[in-house]
Amino acid sequence: MIEGLPGHGLVAAIAADLITRQLDLDLHGNVISADFPQIASFKDGRTRDLVRVYAGADPDVMTLQSDVALPGQSFRALSRCILDDLAEEFSRAVFLAGAPAASESQIGDVFGIATTDAIESQLRAAEIEPAPGIGLLGGITGALVAECNRADVPAAVLVVKANLYLPDPAAARAVIEHALEPLVDFDVDTTELEAQADQIRSQMEQIAQHYQQIAEAQQAEIDEPRGPTMYQ
Repeated sequence: MIEGLPGHGLVAAIAADLITRQLDLDLHGNVISADFPQIASFKDGRTRDLVRVYAGADPDVMTLQSDVALPGQSFRALSRCILDDLAEEFSRAVFLAGAPAASESQIGDVFGIATTDAIESQLRAAEIEPAPGIGLLGGITGALVAECNRADVPAAVLVVKANLYLPDPAAARAVIEHALEPLVDFDVDTTELEAQADQIRSQMEQIAQHYQQIAEAQQAEIDEPRGPTMYQ
């Protein structure tokens, strides 16, 4: 399973979307929770659930995707769903995470984190440098990795340095080419991430802006003073 939930630089979302399309993965199922944002997602004029799982048999891979960043209150529900309903269907999980780059030269640098000895060996065999020192994984990725660690689910975290402010197709390309491909038995053509970088960035920013507008409008409705009501 490759996790592709929106995070820093939208690296995971960009990479997982490319993998899903190139491998022609089919919709495997939807994750539904009252803790998810109460909005409708659509693509090409058709509605779809916000959090989706895609899968294929050749190669044997699944991806986890969401159209928007999920709020903190949903982390627990999604984590339990992954472990209770999906963990039996995959042998290992690969999490993709963006981290702020301190400089332009750092963008694309990749480090690995493992939950088991076997995964650590796989990362070393792929020549992926272990993340140095002591650190923390936050957000939905941190919550999912923590659950995998407690449940002894083999998981690798590929952390790539990404643009501090913008969606970063270049970082997504780097993590696929330099870290993900050495760990899996399939190849991904990342040409479009370079050729269509501006278009991809624009689409991702547009989705984020739409979600922000919806969230602000919903909050305004909650905060709006309401006059007296009568029931008869």
